Amino acid sequence: MSKTRPAPDRAGPSRPVTGSPARRRRRGLTLLVVVGLVAAGGYFGGRFLLDSVVNPQCTISAGGMTETFDPEQTGNAALIAALSLKRDLPPRAATIALTTAIQESKIRNLRYGDRDSLGLFQQRPSQGWGTEEEILDPVYSTNTFFDALVKYKGYENTDITTIAQKVQKSGFPEAYRDHEGEGRVLASTLTGHSPAGLTCRLDAPTASVAPADVAADLERQMGITDTSVGDGVLTVTAADATSAWAVAHWAVARAEQYGATTVTVGDRTWDRADRDATWSDGANDGTTVTIALA
Repeated sequence: MSKTRPAPDRAGPSRPVTGSPARRRRRGLTLLVVVGLVAAGGYFGGRFLLDSVVNPQCTISAGGMTETFDPEQTGNAALIAALSLKRDLPPRAATIALTTAIQESKIRNLRYGDRDSLGLFQQRPSQGWGTEEEILDPVYSTNTFFDALVKYKGYENTDITTIAQKVQKSGFPEAYRDHEGEGRVLASTLTGHSPAGLTCRLDAPTASVAPADVAADLERQMGITDTSVGDGVLTVTAADATSAWAVAHWAVARAEQYGATTVTVGDRTWDRADRDATWSDGANDGTTVTIALA
């Protein structure tokens, strides 16, 4: 004789869920805490990952365009722009030189290249640009580039591929055009025409250069001599606000090399310790630049 088995005990729509309201609230609170901890861990883990990926790097913005370069590239770009200012050349000259250096070497002072090409502009000793030692001096190689550039009348208004090819005689002349936007952004910021347009996110300095040595580089590269040296500080008096921003951007661009910790122009400051790597708020009309070194 068969017996009817009792129905399994299932909670359904017609059966109340076990557990008191207080217990259910505690469970809900615990779940919220767990979710919050996971989200926080994701945020801080993501922030750590972001910091590790983007550091160190420099961001350059002008005319609605933004480009990024590493500190080595940015420091070399600052030297090129500084020499154009020292020679009293128009910003277009800096654009042409920077665009060329991006194409030729990615703005790195290379000790190798096609055949005997070397340096920022991949100049060849066999083609009369100088000795290997001379070409590997960024100041020398940049000046020789400008020496060749200014020989062409009307270079300021000439198509960049045409004029760069006249100077470089490259096997790939059309490639220069691809980098003109980057060259313009760099030239605009590094010649001081786009205030607060250049910032760098850097690790803590591991070495420092004496203020007097930084002043000597500033004179050699930009021709500025109105400086004063203090204890770990170089103060520069510029002729006007545009020149002051050129100096300030030069100092930030080369902060990795010199061990600069802060750069102040007027009442605006770039602080190396600021992870957001932004300039503090303020007016852009300052003419005094202070460079603090580690």
